[in-house]
Amino acid sequence: MLLNTLVGEPWPDYALIDSGHGRKLERYGRYRFIRPEPQAMWAPASPDWHATAEFVPGADEDGGGQWRFAEPTPREGWTLKWDDVSFTAQTTPFRHLGFFPDMAPVWTWMREQVAGLDVPECMNLFGYTGVGTCAMAAPRGGSGGARMVHVDASKKSVEAARANACLSGLAEAPIRWIVEDARKFVAREVRRGRRYDGILLDPPKYGRGPDGEVWRLEEDLPPLIADCRRLLDADSRFLFLTVYAVRMSALAIGEMLTQAFADLAGKVEAGELAVREEARGLALPTAIWARWSR
Repeated sequence: MLLNTLVGEPWPDYALIDSGHGRKLERYGRYRFIRPEPQAMWAPASPDWHATAEFVPGADEDGGGQWRFAEPTPREGWTLKWDDVSFTAQTTPFRHLGFFPDMAPVWTWMREQVAGLDVPECMNLFGYTGVGTCAMAAPRGGSGGARMVHVDASKKSVEAARANACLSGLAEAPIRWIVEDARKFVAREVRRGRRYDGILLDPPKYGRGPDGEVWRLEEDLPPLIADCRRLLDADSRFLFLTVYAVRMSALAIGEMLTQAFADLAGKVEAGELAVREEARGLALPTAIWARWSR
């Protein structure tokens, strides 16, 4: 199994400006924000950071905290772009800004995997605000985009994803919007005999479904991966898994995929996601990932 790092580079509407002493300074459009970052164990390039707002964590290691604003930001958020996809960024109670910029190299990689297919069929599990869904659904290279299934247990997140699709000119794109527990939906797709060309999974460490279902990553991820494998065949192109905020290694989730895909040709890779810092060019790690590709 190959181990490597996927590094997100700055783009016009996003950049990691500087990092250090357990924090990071980022640019989201014309606004700058400071957020906690335990992986930034070095000293920052500059001791003097100016930001629109800073997220100050609470005493609870697993969450909590609040934004402290030096300048106002639009309450309803503001529009950003990645490539040909538009979406809304805004400060959330969960310290992020409504999307995950370190996923940019993943969006590019998924597009490359399905290049050449007339209308690829793909699914985004735990799809959140749908930037990855829109990246795959957007037409490109003279051909149509993917036919997407977007699944999230949060009705609010799916509504935000639909709004982002409209911002991207994808209101009429072939996207199924599903508010449901990911495990239940995938199991039903298996019973229906469905198949997909690609699957993206970005599961949380802990969560609840719309009917109170409890999701615990270490317990529930392996059987979900096994069901996802049943939705892929010899003509499928990829499965990409990202994992945040857990005491787990890339090697562990890579070996899990190696076992699940032992009967299917292709390769399994694993590694870390990171974002390139503008100040010095260093790579700030953010998550671990594993993927299968044909």
